[in-house]
Amino acid sequence: MTAQLLNINHQLRSNQARRILLVEDHYLNRMLLSDYLSYCGYDVQSLSEGSTFFSTIEKFQPDLMLLDLKLPDVDGYSLLKQVQQKPDLAKIPVIVVSAFAFKADQELALSLGARHYFVKPLKLKDLIVTIEKEFSCHHR
Repeated sequence: MTAQLLNINHQLRSNQARRILLVEDHYLNRMLLSDYLSYCGYDVQSLSEGSTFFSTIEKFQPDLMLLDLKLPDVDGYSLLKQVQQKPDLAKIPVIVVSAFAFKADQELALSLGARHYFVKPLKLKDLIVTIEKEFSCHHR
């Protein structure tokens, strides 16, 4: 694991800032994730609700999205479904970060196009490892 993290630290320093769209309604979770991802060298845009999700994607052009499933104004599952129905958006990797811990929730999110599923509270190192794996596979 240490060698893997050292390799990822090297990749983080050598890559230009990748854009990550973070959709998380809980203020502290959003700030923690946003600050940590920025510290790791990513360009982060965060949303607290889904109402501006698609307009933000259009403006920000994210390379990856982190999506909470329980949002105040829209169901995260419906956002996943809508993303997959748009060919230009379906290629953007989506990682779900949710408090929904049931296997059925994970299976549904993955069936709707999520690439990975993390249950809160999550280990930030594991998230970064997954993000970097996604970028190395997605951007070859």
